[in-house]
Amino acid sequence: MLKPVPPAPLPIRLVGRTVDWVVITIGAVMATMVFTNVCLHLFHEDLAWVTEFGELLMVWVTFLGGACAAQRGAHMTITEFIDKLEPAHRRWADLAVQSACLAMLLVLVRYGWSLVNANWGNQLTVLEWPMAFQYMGMAVGCSLMAVFVAWDVWQIARGVPREARYPKSE
Repeated sequence: MLKPVPPAPLPIRLVGRTVDWVVITIGAVMATMVFTNVCLHLFHEDLAWVTEFGELLMVWVTFLGGACAAQRGAHMTITEFIDKLEPAHRRWADLAVQSACLAMLLVLVRYGWSLVNANWGNQLTVLEWPMAFQYMGMAVGCSLMAVFVAWDVWQIARGVPREARYPKSE
């Protein structure tokens, strides 16, 4: 059911699979909630919390989905330039790009957790939950993306080519 993940140490694979299933679960919950609320609209009823909870889940599924893509090397890339490089130069270009991505992710992790810590006192309007739970989706997702990108940087530095890091599935 799930697209295969590239070779990685067991802890990284377990975290990756857990994230995959959490994303699938959140998607199913969101679809069920929205469908139920649309059906209730036929009877002029509405669950007010569905919109706010749906927004919270959308943040989580967005950033966790980014982590799913990061573990598979599936983020959109424009490779016209680096595809023309010889393997040794391609490795250095990959290392530079992934290192820049990792640096940006670490900035997002730092500021994401700062947002979480600063928003425990604020509440979501309808659910009355701490707003920190909504911001936590970004912090957790970027932290997981950083783990997967750091693993990729490590492999690039060891000389593992992209084809071996992200084998194409049939």
